[in-house]
Amino acid sequence: MIKAQFLTFACLLFLTFTTLAQGTGPVKTKAGLVAGTTNRERDVAIYKGIPFAAPPVGELRWKAPQPVAPWAGVRECVAFGPSPMQNEPAPFSMWSEEFLIPKEPISEDCLYLNVWTGAKSPKEKRPVIVWIYGGGFNSGGSAVPIYDGEAMAKKGIVFVSINYRVGVFGFFAHPELTKESPHGASGNYGLQDQIAALQWVKENIAAFGGDPANVIIAGQSAGSMSVNALVASPLAKGLFQKAIAQSGASFSRGSVTLPEAEQQGVKLVQALGASFMEELRKAPAAVLQQKGQGMMYRPVVDGYVLPAQIADIFTSGKANKVALLTGWNEDEGLLFGPLKSAADFRKEAEQQYGTDAKTFLSYYPAADDAQAAASQLKLSRDMIFGVQNYTWANMQSQRGKPEVYVYRFTRKVPATGEYVKYGAFHTGEVPYAYNNLKFVNRPWEPTDHQLAQVMSSYWVNFARTGNPNGKGLPDWPAYTMQEKKIMDFGVKQEAKTLPDQAALDFIYDQHVKKQANP
Repeated sequence: MIKAQFLTFACLLFLTFTTLAQGTGPVKTKAGLVAGTTNRERDVAIYKGIPFAAPPVGELRWKAPQPVAPWAGVRECVAFGPSPMQNEPAPFSMWSEEFLIPKEPISEDCLYLNVWTGAKSPKEKRPVIVWIYGGGFNSGGSAVPIYDGEAMAKKGIVFVSINYRVGVFGFFAHPELTKESPHGASGNYGLQDQIAALQWVKENIAAFGGDPANVIIAGQSAGSMSVNALVASPLAKGLFQKAIAQSGASFSRGSVTLPEAEQQGVKLVQALGASFMEELRKAPAAVLQQKGQGMMYRPVVDGYVLPAQIADIFTSGKANKVALLTGWNEDEGLLFGPLKSAADFRKEAEQQYGTDAKTFLSYYPAADDAQAAASQLKLSRDMIFGVQNYTWANMQSQRGKPEVYVYRFTRKVPATGEYVKYGAFHTGEVPYAYNNLKFVNRPWEPTDHQLAQVMSSYWVNFARTGNPNGKGLPDWPAYTMQEKKIMDFGVKQEAKTLPDQAALDFIYDQHVKKQANP
């Protein structure tokens, strides 16, 4: 009997080491064996829907993620797990279906991750990119087509995409939840999911040919803000070594305080007519989702996951020290509207900035309605995205090490019909950076495929060494406070001095620095 068990174990171990790249598995994780599939060329193994925590349902709703229960036998991991509970996705603005999660399935039972690897042996120790999706902390999921990891796996990366709770299920705070928490905190369940996924990576990714000592967290929009929060969080220390932050950070008070978040939670409970947390945990997920509409859910300064405002954590030197690649897009301001007339724009500038309004209007002029419209789009970009990542780059550069590399994505994404006007829109860089143009139905030109190869190569090089430069690529200098060189990702890729520095410095002084020192 013992001999038979030993032989069975030996066979499984052999399969783990010799069939990894073929995707037939099984691969041994801490919770049990998993089997996946392969791409068409059979050079990338794909594992979808691996649970990294117990389903956060019932009594586990609004609690920190708990360990997943071990399973017997081999778990087939060939389909994405459910996306987190949210409204049904529908194309809008510049985002066609390729940028959205599938309509089914959507569930509270959502804590799953996916792995793409081209490693032929667990001994290869390839760099690991862990992708964190955006969606304003209210939507999103890892099954979005443009987040596919095959292309990066072909370039030598072990690519991991993760789910985390969003909206009322991921960022709901309430005095009762704070009271029952051993840490006196509530509200950051989505961030704790991300940390649990990173812990899973640390414990298991070597079996997929990844290097647990070379983990890169990457995200866009709210995913980039999550990267920013994880770099700031003491709970994430040691779980990653580098960070890629695309269009998002939280330096101008992007996180609400615990009392503010609790107050919003009390309003939701009143809307539901519930008396006790027990009732809330039994409420149907669809009811909570519907009643929570119109409320803002985002990371909370809870004293535990985030012990202070993110800007204060960085300023005090307590953030995790990791190499950084960050940037933003030229036309991200197109997200926001409606646009004001030139007269109204100038009037608001005078009300907002007083004696500094003249300086403001020199950066964002409004001589006529057309000029005012262009300035408003530029201002939205700079306020919501540009100044956030600019501030982070400056803080990192002032420390000297690790180095930071900054980009500006300026390629106007090819489009037809209603999509033409959006240019280098918010999220537009993602299919380029991860070489996934094939998933987006646009009239791509040869220059787009070339740009995707260049950007994804920079991302891969950064993952490997912390420096994006490599053979055959234009030189991308590290960002310094003295020169402020960035890489411009347009029709051409070239290093330039960051444009609009004076405008960004003005926004920083008025909206970041003043909030830090009211």
